[in-house]
Amino acid sequence: MSELTLTVMRLGFLAVLWLFVIVAVQVIRSDLFGTRVTQRAARRGSTSDRPPNQRQQQQPARQQNRPANNRQRRGAPTKLVVAEGSLAGTTVALQGQTITLGRAHDSTIVLDDDYASSRHARIYPDRDGQWIVEDLGSTNGTYMDRSRLTTPTPIAPGVPIRIGKTVIELRK
Repeated sequence: MSELTLTVMRLGFLAVLWLFVIVAVQVIRSDLFGTRVTQRAARRGSTSDRPPNQRQQQQPARQQNRPANNRQRRGAPTKLVVAEGSLAGTTVALQGQTITLGRAHDSTIVLDDDYASSRHARIYPDRDGQWIVEDLGSTNGTYMDRSRLTTPTPIAPGVPIRIGKTVIELRK
């Protein structure tokens, strides 16, 4: 082989090597910074901090939350708020459906917590419009205001419910 051919092959190999390094760095960068979550930080403020389209989307949810007789109970909670943990600031509107909590991907609130079970707890409304929390046989338990839940228990607004490192509350 001539010296020119050998030099061209070396430069080609060097170019392919640098291309591999650049692609590898881009893949690592997209894994670290690829998903941008603005929901947690944006939800901490009031509705005036939210963009106009989110304020408009929240209005129908409040109207659907009213009981069939068009009278909403005074002091009834309207949202479930994650107060502490990796999802702090996340809000779920209470619309009369069951809310499941756990590590399973089909849970309403997916907890990324080593102390949470895949199907840890559920929160659901009873016939009187009161919200009930129930532990679903979790290993580490569900705690309401420092006491471990053993039976389905009504929740008062503002009472902390702890699942591992996550604390949730019902709020108006």
